[in-house]
Amino acid sequence: MARQGYQEKLASLEEDVLYMSEVVVDRLRMGLSALEQKDDELALDVIQGDAEVNDMYLDLERQCIDLLALQQPVAGDLRFVASSFKIITDLERIADLATNLGRYTLDAQRDVYPDVDVQGLGRVTVEMVEDAMDAYDREDPDACFELADRDDELDRLCERASEVVVRDLIEREVTEDGEHEIESLMQDVSRLLLTVRDLERVGDHAVNIAARTLYMVENSDELIY
Repeated sequence: MARQGYQEKLASLEEDVLYMSEVVVDRLRMGLSALEQKDDELALDVIQGDAEVNDMYLDLERQCIDLLALQQPVAGDLRFVASSFKIITDLERIADLATNLGRYTLDAQRDVYPDVDVQGLGRVTVEMVEDAMDAYDREDPDACFELADRDDELDRLCERASEVVVRDLIEREVTEDGEHEIESLMQDVSRLLLTVRDLERVGDHAVNIAARTLYMVENSDELIY
């Protein structure tokens, strides 16, 4: 009976981690939608919903600690619990970045650089997080390596987007009469650059999830950095 209870706790932990990921991905989608639609109400929902994710994180942290302290798992079970603990940390940070998108929505004054496809970058990051969690669920090492390769492309896209903005600022001619306009533009540009940076960081967290999954499945630290 004790062994059965232990296995049930492991299964429950996995289910709860997967559920947390669903909530976090939903928050990320909401943040992107708020930004696209300039929806302040949706942005506030994302910001206020961060407390729910934090509560999930603390509850799962306690589950991991209890399993480590009371059940003393070894080998594969130990790697599973340790990896799950690291993964929920990445999920919590992704939720924080989604909250940032909500705040950027509230601060936005106008659209700048429509040729910078923020929503396209966002879709890539959402898919990466979903695929990372699918690899965790299916214990798929090949998917972990594939995800790491995709992050390189996301990094290139984010770098290209930032370069477009910086190059335009360098080429602008600032006149005395236009100082106020430039100051306003700089605030919006700063928000855009922060948005791109945060989406790139979401991709990094997805790779972290894949790295911990690979460690969990194959006891390999090849993707951990």
